[in-house]
Amino acid sequence: MTDWGSTGKGRIALVTGGGTGIGLAIARGLSAEGYAVIITGRRAAVLEKAAAEIGAETGQAVRAIVCDVGDPVQVQATFTEVKQDFGRLDLLVNNAGSNVSPALLEDIPFEEWTNILAANLTGAFLCTQQAFRLMKDQSPRGGRIINNGSISATTPRPNSAPYTATKHAISGLTKSTALDGRKYGIACGQIDIGNAATDMTARMSTGVLQPNGETVREPTMSVKHVADAVIYMASLPLDANVLDMTVMATNMPFVGRG
Repeated sequence: MTDWGSTGKGRIALVTGGGTGIGLAIARGLSAEGYAVIITGRRAAVLEKAAAEIGAETGQAVRAIVCDVGDPVQVQATFTEVKQDFGRLDLLVNNAGSNVSPALLEDIPFEEWTNILAANLTGAFLCTQQAFRLMKDQSPRGGRIINNGSISATTPRPNSAPYTATKHAISGLTKSTALDGRKYGIACGQIDIGNAATDMTARMSTGVLQPNGETVREPTMSVKHVADAVIYMASLPLDANVLDMTVMATNMPFVGRG
């Protein structure tokens, strides 16, 4: 077992989809706060690069584990490795997810539907399931799970049925996790993010289809604000919980959308 006793707060965090975008920002922020951070994703080179960059910035070692969160065998292997090497898990951030280009609902191929379901919903469930098994038996008992819900968890964009459906489902998973985790000292909350500046939101600057049929350029915010919000949620003692938080670019057309 690795000795992580000298790392700040001495807490262990796993961030899925931690090699790029929002996940990378969250992993960087947690590492700066003294967490021992594990990041997962499907691309080894991307993960190793991210881990090296974060480690150079924060002085904390970051572990990179290749894992497709939609594959139960890979997820189980990842959590087995976390248990063997770290002994416990204090924070799981279910951030991994995918999307497709906007498309008419009736034209979406079944394969795209199942791929998004696996990446956005099944992956979060599988990781939560494994986290429960680890957190309920560790000492001290318990931990925290934070799900990336997206503002699409409450309000859809046009032509986004698969993504929106999975994010609405994440809200149900969050509440079920918060309820079922009580007896184990496991807290669960959700962060709904609107227009954080990443490669995925680059198209915002060129125009996004609105419900009224217009195409409008939308403002974005620094992804660091998302990381700061997650750090706040994670900083609470386990007898307090942020069940749902929305962090968004102030002037984006979200309130009143639809």
